[in-house]
Order: sequence, then structure tokens, then C-alpha cells
Amino acid sequence: DNELLPLSQIAPGSRRQQPIAAKTRRTCIFAMVPFATDLMMFAPRSLFVVWVAGCALPFCAAAQQAGQQIFSSTCAACHGLDGRGGEHAPNIATDPNVQGLSDRDLLTIVRKGIPAAGMPGFASSLDEGQIQVVVKYLRTLQGQGKAVAVTGDPEQGRALFFGAGGCSTCHMIDGQGGFLGADLSSYGAMHTPAEIRELIADPNKDPDPRHGTVIVITRAGKKYTGIIRNEDNFSLQVQTPDGNFHLFEKSQLAHIERPAQSLMPSDYESKLGKKGIDDLVSYLVKTSASHPAAPEKNDDE
Repeated sequence: DNELLPLSQIAPGSRRQQPIAAKTRRTCIFAMVPFATDLMMFAPRSLFVVWVAGCALPFCAAAQQAGQQIFSSTCAACHGLDGRGGEHAPNIATDPNVQGLSDRDLLTIVRKGIPAAGMPGFASSLDEGQIQVVVKYLRTLQGQGKAVAVTGDPEQGRALFFGAGGCSTCHMIDGQGGFLGADLSSYGAMHTPAEIRELIADPNKDPDPRHGTVIVITRAGKKYTGIIRNEDNFSLQVQTPDGNFHLFEKSQLAHIERPAQSLMPSDYESKLGKKGIDDLVSYLVKTSASHPAAPEKNDDE
């Protein structure tokens, strides 16, 4: 009972999976979605014998909406509508650690929660069908099932990444490059080509505040600019472009500034042009196709 099941084998409203007899298959788990309930009055019975994974039937739109509605009302307040984290909960969409969890693990987490991390279990508020469909929706947020269509020359993209583009100054791929920015070896597997293109063109759009740029000035007047690696109410850890880590007690700082601008250059669109960005995107997507998503290391390791 810990695998994602065909929806035809999940009885709606029940607390456990049980086979649905052929004569009752019109009772679909997605009856919780208003428009799905209306469709059930008019559509052929065969439409309701559906599978969540890989389904090409019209009712798959209902599957998507059902999972999205449950996620939005139950999970998004902490994890964000896109699953990429918020003030109260981590990124569960693009974090390789979460992407690497099995369906069994995810189903168990939704049912039982993670009490030590403050996450409640939902077995008492969601039935088994709802838990199944919200996990399936999370998989779509993680990029499973998305078609990848890219243009551009990945070899030219590699040349730009390690050459004129300057990307490797901060970012690493397959152990080569810098360390200030994220390791991009599996980045293309966790983001769509459109998302990658948008970030390259406009790195200051929707920056992640948990890893933002910071400028600190000590009481002695020394200035440090870098990336926030760890922070709590009393201390701040910053990594500067030379790779060094600096731990500050906030009480000993004269000034802390958090610029809205990313350290990543914002002129790539004009500097590289459309073809250059296409080449970079193609390189990142191609690299990730042969590079499994690896768990991220803690910043203080």
C-alpha cells in the first residue's frame, strides 16, 4: 500500500486502497473536483477507468486539477505554490534529495508527516485517494512527464559555459568550475528550458532569499560581500567570491545590507544574444540527461 496506484484501484472516500468493481467504476476519485463531477454525468463510463501515470485520456486534466487543488490548500502555505519552499518549509520540487525519494517514501511522509521537522501527517484529513493524487501532482512539479524541447548547440554552449560566458567562474558541472554558485550538473533535469532561459536572461527575478546576496560591515569597518550560507537570529555565515566562509555574530556587525540584485550578471541577454542563450540551455539540458541528480551538500560541509 505504499506505491502510486492506478486510480481505478483506489476507492474514493476510503482510508485504504481496495479494488473497485466494474459496475462502480463511474465513482471516480476525482469526484472531489467540481467540474469532474459534472463530467461524470455525461462522459462514457470508460473514461473513468484512468491511470494517473502516463495517461493520455481527457480526464487527465481532472487528475491535474485535483492534485493542484489539494496541494494549494494543504501544502502551499508552507512549501509555496510551486513547491520550491517558503519561510516555513523547504523546497520539495527541485531539491535532488526530495526528487530522489521513492513514491513509497513520499506517500509515507504525507500520511505520517515528519514530526521532528514540524510537518504534520495528513492521514486523518486526506483519504488515500487524495494522498495518492497529491503525490502524483508533486511529481509533476518535480518535472516528471514534462516534454523537453530545446534548440541550440550543446557543444557551443559548453564552450560558452567554460569560456566567454564566464559561467564556470561561479558554477560547476561534473566537478569542473567554481563553487560560489550552485552545481549545475543536474540543473537541466530539475528545470524546464523556459525556466533556465528566464533565469539566465533575468537573474534578479524572484531570487531565493535563503541564498541571497549580502553585504556586511563589521564594527571595525571591514566590508564583506557574498552569499548567505547559514543564518539564524544571532549569527550569519557568508561565503565570499574567494571561496572563504566567514561567520559573524550579528551583535558585532555595524551594518547588514541585502541587495535585491544577484551576484550573477544581468546582461547575458545582450552579451550572448538569443543563440548564445539557446546554446547554454541546450548544454545544461544535455548534461543533465546523462548526469543523475545528486543530493546537495550542506553549505557548511
